Amino acid sequence: MESDHRYYSRRAAQETMAAARAVTADAKAWHSQLADDFMKRAQRVNELSPVD
Repeated sequence: MESDHRYYSRRAAQETMAAARAVTADAKAWHSQLADDFMKRAQRVNELSPVD
């Protein structure tokens, strides 16, 4: 089973790549926002439970 930290980190990477491929400014902003949110969640989970 994938840990929350790994899931959020993987999703952050996916959204970062999607932002890089985005055609419109709105899509790029949306994917960048999602990437930032997932990265923050990964960091928060890691702070609460540093064992991965």
